[in-house]
Amino acid sequence: MSIVITGNPGVGKHTITKKISKKMNLSIIDINVIAKDSEVMEKRENTNDVDTQKLAIIVKEMKLDEKIVVGHLAPYVLEKNQVKKIIILRRNPYHLESVYKERDYSENKIKENVGSEILGIITHDTIEKFEEKAFQIDVSEKNIEQVVEKVLQIISEKGNGEQVDWLDLVTKNNDLEKFFTH
Repeated sequence: MSIVITGNPGVGKHTITKKISKKMNLSIIDINVIAKDSEVMEKRENTNDVDTQKLAIIVKEMKLDEKIVVGHLAPYVLEKNQVKKIIILRRNPYHLESVYKERDYSENKIKENVGSEILGIITHDTIEKFEEKAFQIDVSEKNIEQVVEKVLQIISEKGNGEQVDWLDLVTKNNDLEKFFTH
């Protein structure tokens, strides 16, 4: 079984995964790289569409024991029996908006990704599928080493995940219209 790091784009998955990999001496399997190498990714305008069903078949055949898996698609291509722990990194939507602007995302892509984080789409889908194996960490006010330490505590069963609710924050700030067009 593998350790999995997931979350929306821009939350720090790859940065944290590299640090955890070094500390635990685990090799990394990047779901995005597998999708590109397996040619199950199709470029459309300014996005990449992935056939997650085909990707799931490919990933199912891989030996994931003693590996760390990273990617926002992980909850959609892994099975519960392949995962020891799955950690969902969460970031304040106001911080994420800045990250996406720095990455030069289109306004539509920014709203789509920030909206996904606010609604907790990946979180919901991960918890629904992986249940007791799923843990959230709010990375917003933590430095990289603090996040790494929190992940290591969860992996070693010496720490717990956190409850994150961005919808409540955005609602209190009266910013629903800022992030959602409908």
